Amino acid sequence: MASKSFDYDLVVIGSGAGGSIAADIMADNKWKVAIVEHDIYGGEVANWSSVPMQALLRAADVYDISKNHGPALGLRSGAIGYNYPSVHAWKNTAMRRSGVANTERYYQNKGISALHGTARFIGPHEISIDQRQIKSKYFLIATGAQPADGAVVGIDKTPHLTPRAALDLVRPPKTLFIIGGGPTGCEFAELFSVFGTKVYIADEASRLLPKEDIEASELIETQFKSRRGMSVLPRSKVIRIAREGIMTRVTYISGSEEKSVKVDQVLLAAGRMPMVDLGLENAHVEFSVHGVETNEFLETSRRGIYAAGDVLGRFSYAHTGVYESRVVANNLLHPKRRLEPDYSAVPRVTHATTEIASVGMSEADCLKRDLSIQVGFAPIHIIARANIDNIRDGFVKVITDKKGMLIGATIAAPHAGESIHELTLAIQYSLTAAEVASTLHAFPSWSEAIRVACGNIRIKK
Repeated sequence: MASKSFDYDLVVIGSGAGGSIAADIMADNKWKVAIVEHDIYGGEVANWSSVPMQALLRAADVYDISKNHGPALGLRSGAIGYNYPSVHAWKNTAMRRSGVANTERYYQNKGISALHGTARFIGPHEISIDQRQIKSKYFLIATGAQPADGAVVGIDKTPHLTPRAALDLVRPPKTLFIIGGGPTGCEFAELFSVFGTKVYIADEASRLLPKEDIEASELIETQFKSRRGMSVLPRSKVIRIAREGIMTRVTYISGSEEKSVKVDQVLLAAGRMPMVDLGLENAHVEFSVHGVETNEFLETSRRGIYAAGDVLGRFSYAHTGVYESRVVANNLLHPKRRLEPDYSAVPRVTHATTEIASVGMSEADCLKRDLSIQVGFAPIHIIARANIDNIRDGFVKVITDKKGMLIGATIAAPHAGESIHELTLAIQYSLTAAEVASTLHAFPSWSEAIRVACGNIRIKK
């Protein structure tokens, strides 16, 4: 119960992954809680990111398998087609079924005050929501992030797609230029290319998915070119976009040469920026363009104000936001037993032509730290499950320290996003590759490749 000095015990600013869990937990513990949302309740992931994206990619995957993989299995697939407005309707059905989008009624049923509007700090214990002032003993900042606009001349004057707008297209464009070769750019490239779009995808880095192991990048680039007919443009900096009639001309520098191409649509997927424009200076909360600054317990420079999720500028995953939200709730409930978030085993997944999942450090990360490591590798085609499913491309790669303890892994295979959690658990609890290799794995299953890769680690005595 809030004291007479405050309207609430806790006000959560943002109803996405970083805020909703803490609000839920604190309400269950009889705290008087409000949650503030300036857009649609449920936040980015539920409404415009992972949930709708995965629904569309599921439709694309089923279509691709039916059309392109059926003949090898003796199936006739000549009549397979699609209706994109119906695919779009399926996306909306999946969002509704998931129950995580537009969650205002859920909060109200939990006794949480759902307040719609834009929050700004007036002081350390007070915010304004449009014309209303609210006081709270504690705050949790979970405002998330928004697409970065990039240093591209003409981007502010030329119509273009954001990831949010791209998810709401009722038909795929004939041609599409994607600025950004990270997970978001690669997933949209996969989606639209399956449905017939000619895709150009550019990144300033030397390869797509530059934060992943190089084998994953090479596989995706090869498949994008050979299977999807994409133009993959690494080491390419987009410098200008401009409207020409009903088309858009994209000008970019590749190497030292300036080139251009005309396309129907441009998608900006070049990263995200934390949303920190909420008067944090009035509450004496330290922040930068890179995010809100916190201590090891996710508390900001102002005591009693915490932050979680994308606004921290560390990760852009729903699962890390949920995890951080739980940590904040624990630290509010148990101030003498506060927890520090542990990011040593954060799984990440990219749903491209072959699904890519990884956890822990990449080989490049290890080399930068001058670590002595061992690498175990297993091509996916050596296991029975791959041959049964007629899958030839993919691999499992595991990295251990010199004693054989797992510190990183990458899987490129169907259902990699599910399989990665065996290795996530192993890294979290300091298991060795030998311990994983000696564990029974069902036959035939994709997880056998994990056993083989771990078994290929040879520790020098």
